Amino acid sequence: MADPGGPVGLVINRPPRLLGLEPFLIELMEGIEEVFSPLDRSVLFNIATSHEQEIAIWRRWTEQGAVDALVMLDIYPDDDRLPVLADLGVPAVVLGGPRGVLPFSNVYVDSAAGAAQAVDALADLGHRRIAYVSGPRRLLHSQTRSEAFLAQCAARDCRGVLVEGDYYETSGHDATLDLLSLDDAPTAIFYDNVVMAVAGLGVLGDRGLSVPADVSLMVWDDTALSRLTPPGLTVVAVDVHSLGVAVADAVLAVLGGAPVTTYDAPSPKVRLRGSTGPAPGRSGESGESGTQEVRE
Repeated sequence: MADPGGPVGLVINRPPRLLGLEPFLIELMEGIEEVFSPLDRSVLFNIATSHEQEIAIWRRWTEQGAVDALVMLDIYPDDDRLPVLADLGVPAVVLGGPRGVLPFSNVYVDSAAGAAQAVDALADLGHRRIAYVSGPRRLLHSQTRSEAFLAQCAARDCRGVLVEGDYYETSGHDATLDLLSLDDAPTAIFYDNVVMAVAGLGVLGDRGLSVPADVSLMVWDDTALSRLTPPGLTVVAVDVHSLGVAVADAVLAVLGGAPVTTYDAPSPKVRLRGSTGPAPGRSGESGESGTQEVRE
């Protein structure tokens, strides 16, 4: 049945070069389009590199009556965009954020549970020195994942090392080099996106280290690239395509007059593949109990 409505606006606040590398954004858009296309409802898409530019695009769209609703991504703590979005008076859906406290409907992903499950899966394989290459710490979901990672490392008597990345291959490469230079280098590395993980995999190969015999790898999000990269990357599986479908369904509900609510995305689950295995024998020597080292 055709939907007579107009476009839904989506601004992605990321450097343009990242869009061609990051499968998360591509698969998210595919999920949204799967719902909208049969309804003849389109997505008005734009790229910004700052909050100011993103807000300016929102204002232009609303002043022109170009969109029926907006989708907001990558929420920050105390996000300065939220009051602007409220002032614009346009129906909106936020991807991410906490449950039940935003002035807009949002699609919630339990990032803390996913990070804890990642540590549990690696600890169950005998790993006691585990590193996490996070996304930018200014993002709320990066902070949530990092805090949960460190807390679960302490709970499982593991040494957790945290390195901040930026989703680009260079940061994954450099972070992996830094981690391998440690005297007590980790036996498992968990990356916040597949681009950084693939870069890390290349570093390990250059160093003559085998995955997973020497180092196990794990990554957020179950994308085609994570499945196709040899030896198959173990993931904290958030079905990104289904997440896009959930966002689109939430937008249609809001446009239909549904009250503000939180829509729960399916809980993340660990899917073990070829990139993880038992910790090498040296990992049986426990590091300092519960030690958490944060590297800038």
